[in-house]
Amino acid sequence: MRLLDTTSYDFESFTDTEVPKYAILSHRWGSEEVSYQDMQQDTYKDKLGFAKIKDCCAMAKSRGIGWAWIDTCCIDKTSSAELSEAINAMFQWYQNAEECYAYLSDVPASTTRKDGLVDFDEEAFRKSDWFTRGWTLQELLAPSSLLFLNMDFKPIGNRSHVTIQPLIAKLTGIDSIYLADSSQIHSASVAQRFSWIAHRHTTRLEDMAYCLLGIFNINMPLLYGEGRRAFIRLQSEIMKQSDDESIFAWVEAEHTSGDHASGLLAEWPSAFAKSGFVKPTSRKSRMTATALTSRGIDIGLVHGVGYNLRPLTFRAPPVTLWSIG
Repeated sequence: MRLLDTTSYDFESFTDTEVPKYAILSHRWGSEEVSYQDMQQDTYKDKLGFAKIKDCCAMAKSRGIGWAWIDTCCIDKTSSAELSEAINAMFQWYQNAEECYAYLSDVPASTTRKDGLVDFDEEAFRKSDWFTRGWTLQELLAPSSLLFLNMDFKPIGNRSHVTIQPLIAKLTGIDSIYLADSSQIHSASVAQRFSWIAHRHTTRLEDMAYCLLGIFNINMPLLYGEGRRAFIRLQSEIMKQSDDESIFAWVEAEHTSGDHASGLLAEWPSAFAKSGFVKPTSRKSRMTATALTSRGIDIGLVHGVGYNLRPLTFRAPPVTLWSIG
């Protein structure tokens, strides 16, 4: 893992067992971001994106943290191997960070309160682009400590703040239990986790799948150029590790034409937009393992006379879905 010294802006690489305390930045990419190659040049401080690097390092240093990780400059993106390793490990890197700073560049500055935080425009907070991006989903969920910052890099409050957490839960559709404790994420059903990204987007189609790897504890090769097939491939990898039937609990978009053929796997995360209340069935009542074969999806059925249809458990109306077992 390559980290940035918060004082000298020098890089140093660490093995997994040697990584020191570090802060990590979550942000929307903008114009003139500073790359790893830029940091090797004397002019990197002249780019607009350096302001975020400087502010992140200053914030970390002021809080006793000597190292920082920032995706724009700490990954050599000219190396496909390094980029693939970073994306597969990114959830863990955010999870292991001492602190994560979520920089909301579109939330205006306000007055500073006695507690050191700043008042903020709740409407601007809700409308921040940060909550619409695919990559920021894992950056919202993974860190043990997530501090929101306004456009002036002033602290708004922590994710667990009594005012902020309910606001985020309502805004994102993610239950507070998962916002409060990232270790609980994997107890959510597959359908629930897909619903969290249903209304988000990424610049590249493939990243709608790749940004979910850590949320599903999946490691798989990156194949930029595969387009929407990346999401099918992700579901296939999930099926290899999980027998959670909720992966089939999705609804095709209403505007889809009637002659459009689709299989059991969803073509895109938006198909799970209404699946936020799907809970996993108990292990005893689940089907036998499913598998993706050259002939399609192989689903084992419970032995006995006839088929047994059972509903997937929902916590709220109005949708009822059925699985075969």
